[in-house]
Amino acid sequence: MTGQEPSAVRIDTSKPHPARMYDWFLGGKDNYPVDEEMARQLLTLDARGRDMARVNRAFMHRAIRWLGANGVRQYLDIGTGIPTEPNLHQIAQQVAPESRIVYCDNDPIVLAHAEALLRSTPEGATEYIQADARDPEAILERAGKVLDFERPIALSLLALLHFVDDEDGAYELLGRLVEQLPSGSYLVLSHVTGDFDPEGAAKARAMYRERGLTLRPRTRAELTRFFDGLELVEPGVSLTAQWHPELGEAVPVAGDAPIPGWAGVARKP
Repeated sequence: MTGQEPSAVRIDTSKPHPARMYDWFLGGKDNYPVDEEMARQLLTLDARGRDMARVNRAFMHRAIRWLGANGVRQYLDIGTGIPTEPNLHQIAQQVAPESRIVYCDNDPIVLAHAEALLRSTPEGATEYIQADARDPEAILERAGKVLDFERPIALSLLALLHFVDDEDGAYELLGRLVEQLPSGSYLVLSHVTGDFDPEGAAKARAMYRERGLTLRPRTRAELTRFFDGLELVEPGVSLTAQWHPELGEAVPVAGDAPIPGWAGVARKP
């Protein structure tokens, strides 16, 4: 494992962290009162926060199954979050045991659980790197020790880019990552949107700002812009729950209103 050893991990519990809040929404135990407090406040804006997390996780499973079935054998997952079963590498290696996966996150609590991300098949490989998504050059350099950048790679940023504002260079950041991918690679994105409740999204953004955090919900058109120059896989940018539902189990959700998130997969020509 690269980076600090877990015994040296220092976790900041003075303010909430998206990875730990996501863990709380998924019913995990690797979070702190400050994370639960904010997560519960977000539930007052939209009571389906847990549904959003489960739907996003299910999209990851379906997207990785699709990619594996279409010949992808290398994955770079940025913004990994706290491990939950099954992890991305388990899905990929079920399809193709020789698959190679590099995970990346900046939260020390993910590092503390990184052992769960390193249980590869003998034929394949997994690695975890501790780095910030805003430092793509460092990520690519370290990922290159495990992945072959002469062969297609699936780059996934799941429920991550809505934590990077436009003025912080979200589009430029992604562009620098995609630029280094070889032809035949894929980009996998999921993203929170305010398209169905602009007022609630604005309140959530203010709630994050009050805690020194960033939340930038984006419209369908704004998410689609991240795929500029790439070939979107059918059905294009769709509601997260509606991207190839036949590849996974249905996720029960409350009510009939759409879960407010967009997702897509695109191929680099």
